[in-house]
Amino acid sequence: MADTKYIFVTGGVVSSLGKGIIAASLGKLLQAQGYKVTIQKFDPYINIDPGTLNPYEHGECYVTIDGHEADLDLGHYERFLNDPTTRANNITTGRIYQSVISKERRGDYLGKTVQVVPHITDEIKKNVKLLGSKHKYDFVITEIGGTVGDIESLPFIESMRQLKWELGKNCLCVHLTYVPYIAAAKEYKTKPTQYSVKQLQELGIQSDILVLRTEHLLKSDLLRKVALFCNVDADAVIQSVDVPTIYEVPLVLQKQKMDEIVLKKVGLEVGKTPEMKAWNEFLKRKAAATEVVKIGLVGKYVELQDAYKSIDESLLQAAIYNDRKLELHLFHSEKLDDNNAAETLKDMDGLLIAPGFGQRGIEGKFAAIRYARENNIPCLGICLGMQCMVIEFARNVLGMENANSTEMEPNTPYKVIDLMEEQKSITDMGGSMRLGAYDCILKKGSKAHEAYGKTNIQERHRHRFEFNGQYKDQYEAAGMKCTGENPDTNLVEVVEIPDLKWFVGVQFHPEYNSTVVNPNPLFVSFVKAAIENK
Repeated sequence: MADTKYIFVTGGVVSSLGKGIIAASLGKLLQAQGYKVTIQKFDPYINIDPGTLNPYEHGECYVTIDGHEADLDLGHYERFLNDPTTRANNITTGRIYQSVISKERRGDYLGKTVQVVPHITDEIKKNVKLLGSKHKYDFVITEIGGTVGDIESLPFIESMRQLKWELGKNCLCVHLTYVPYIAAAKEYKTKPTQYSVKQLQELGIQSDILVLRTEHLLKSDLLRKVALFCNVDADAVIQSVDVPTIYEVPLVLQKQKMDEIVLKKVGLEVGKTPEMKAWNEFLKRKAAATEVVKIGLVGKYVELQDAYKSIDESLLQAAIYNDRKLELHLFHSEKLDDNNAAETLKDMDGLLIAPGFGQRGIEGKFAAIRYARENNIPCLGICLGMQCMVIEFARNVLGMENANSTEMEPNTPYKVIDLMEEQKSITDMGGSMRLGAYDCILKKGSKAHEAYGKTNIQERHRHRFEFNGQYKDQYEAAGMKCTGENPDTNLVEVVEIPDLKWFVGVQFHPEYNSTVVNPNPLFVSFVKAAIENK
């Protein structure tokens, strides 16, 4: 295809309508039509990236293969498209201004007054078009964070207006809005959608396609009314009704021919409706699963819906591929201790010890791990979860009283988890951890090797602390084996206890590498062990 097509996805009325899911679903449909598609997210906040944001502020921080800390919507993009993202797929206001200010300091603007228009908007436009020009994608879908009308997103909206003018039919705007139901009047109200579209029009942008978020099916006369008042083609008003799982959304949009509407509007031929066999097979297996597998997730952010989003989705995918229905139980690690762990966790088929940072809730993780180890319950520890496995083993098996990570206790007598050597001179917090994809060599015969079916793997990381190799011989002699290492640094990536059914800790984040059509094998193996444990 000669010219890259650019699609912007904006949101109106209220936030949290699911722009990321709509963008990912449309991307999936266009990909199924045979096009090369990528999706990027523009976040209006001034942070350079979400890496320093508390999960209470922003939910999960996602990590790309090239080591960029990104918005959690990139996880949705990868899970739907089965295609890895990079730092080019997530841009913040902070990164835009940082780049422009750096250029100004170098003298790149030749003494000009640096302004929002054209300098900030030109920088935004450059980042929009980068994926199309450099990586040769057929479609670049750009989700603009926030809600139309937000002050902070105005430079992005203005850049979008300019691109629509410059690119003509190669650029579209998909606007997602909410249609509320007023129970007292027993009516759906379209006025918020009309005002939202009008706000975009006042900023110089006419929506090409409207997606109406709603709890129930809307009648055709209401859709025609929206089209009439919003200057949108009648067939370009799509409704996104609540469905049992986000993975059904592409099929909902496909039934309304959203992909065909897009192709027609950008001047491309419409072929046969794609079958999407692998996707439909996944949904069939999900619908057919009746037996339950109970997994307990132990962490300190369990009250937050999106704090462990990628882990939640990876467990769901693994359960479906094991023909089981996932029953996920969330346990707050601050409320667990050695006295109540057995009673609290007794009904779980498997336990997952979540990643995180800091002292809060750490003792509860030790209690959950001890319960799993002593009762031979399948257990997966991720990042800090793996480090907690190492610390618990030191305290209760190796007899190292008060063993700890120097993150939690710098003066611990047994530094079984310690700050990585290359991290000791770092002072800036943002973007300075060990980030992105790294190689790992697995020992043959280990549980990890059995799961992946190969010795050489690559997984993504996000950490500063590591297993202290000085203690490796003591651990292995006592029964905890180091079964995965980085070939360049000898950093221990995987620990496990072979004498137990399934007890594995990994320094990396396998959840970042699990998609609908390609579930991460470690999660599949863990859930399989939990099922067998029933």
